Amino acid sequence: MSMIDRLLVRAGTRGAQRALGWASLGGLAGTAVLGLYVVPPDAEQGDVQRLMYVHVPAAWLAFLSFTVVFVASVAYLRTGRIRWDRVAVASAEAGVLFCALTLVLGSLWGRPVWGTWWTWDPRLTTTVVLLLVYVGYLSLRNVADSPTRRAHWSAVVGVVGFVDVPIVHMSVVWWRSLHQEATVIRPGAPTMDPSMLATLLFGTLAFSLAYGYLMAVRLRVGRLEDHAASTVMSQPSPRARAPRPVHPVGGGPRG
Repeated sequence: MSMIDRLLVRAGTRGAQRALGWASLGGLAGTAVLGLYVVPPDAEQGDVQRLMYVHVPAAWLAFLSFTVVFVASVAYLRTGRIRWDRVAVASAEAGVLFCALTLVLGSLWGRPVWGTWWTWDPRLTTTVVLLLVYVGYLSLRNVADSPTRRAHWSAVVGVVGFVDVPIVHMSVVWWRSLHQEATVIRPGAPTMDPSMLATLLFGTLAFSLAYGYLMAVRLRVGRLEDHAASTVMSQPSPRARAPRPVHPVGGGPRG
């Protein structure tokens, strides 16, 4: 068994799931306390800026989730091993959740700052396209008529759909946008108050733990689904299992 196989098996155990669940719950609670009560309000936006401590981590985890889908899809196309398809679909489901959460939190943040819930800003538009691509990825899995074809089609979409991830990230640089440019991942030192930066990084860690928990649960469910499907396929049909009638020697029943 390879190292990746061992890691996937260990991540799917109940003990690992329990540990990740409690750790992510504690991290999310800590993020809420730090973001609401510890760090100061923004000098320009005031208290509404506190949404950053959940909005930005959700966006980063959406990028991470879809990156994992891309890597797992490439691995499946190269090896044909079904475990990579399980990893890809688990990460795609988590990514759709984080991407949708990013859009909702962004709307809540944009209403008091921009004066509107929604605008067809380049970053918002490309993020909606990203969400639709991976919703389509999950929908496609219900269309294929065999597990192999489903995994292959999904892997192709997982590779092609990843093209939109760098487009979303670079949209504020390539086009005029209401969004500000990156303040953490940029040349030079981050232009943020140290306490705000620490809270943002802590929130990212908390969301990462939540992602790990969702992945562990989904991978375990995926293995159970595959095992149930293989068990059903290996069982003989009811007609094959039915016993043949035994006729008495000398003809039919006697009255």
